[in-house]
Amino acid sequence: MFPKFVLLVSLLLSIEALARRPASSGGTAQGISRPGEKHSAQDVINQLGLAPSVEKGYYLESFRDPTLYGNRSVSTAIYYLLEGAVGKSYWHRVDAAEVWHYYAGAPLSLYLSLDDGQPVREKLLGPDIFRNQTPQVVIAAHEWQQALSHGKWTLVGTTVAPAFVDSGFELAPSGWQPNGA
Repeated sequence: MFPKFVLLVSLLLSIEALARRPASSGGTAQGISRPGEKHSAQDVINQLGLAPSVEKGYYLESFRDPTLYGNRSVSTAIYYLLEGAVGKSYWHRVDAAEVWHYYAGAPLSLYLSLDDGQPVREKLLGPDIFRNQTPQVVIAAHEWQQALSHGKWTLVGTTVAPAFVDSGFELAPSGWQPNGA
């Protein structure tokens, strides 16, 4: 597990370093632009075929593992885009562990709570690990979560294991706040 994490962080840092390089003056390379630099949220929504989400934002299930654990797939993955102008997503939770992955756009805050009277925790998902951002955030099963983009838009992915199922999703009532917020 640890070597895979080191490999993933190394890969993400390499991609970020490539994205920051100036355009090449020779050869066939045209330079690499930073993700989201030239595109609007609507461009990304259209390119990936995202649909509106009940928690705000847009999503697309991009993977559902064919391997079953009982009658449930072992994992799913989605793309999720949240625009800054819409504010925070609605509080919600799922009945399985969820890993958020940063892909493009602005950093994104995740607000997390077990609804146990403890203060809501904030994790900053983003590409700059030297500015208190992290490219992944793990959310425990049944943990309440809410997201906020710190720019025009943020594109992330989430992986849920065991797989996301509608019956395992709970959207908080309008205006609800976790105990401790």
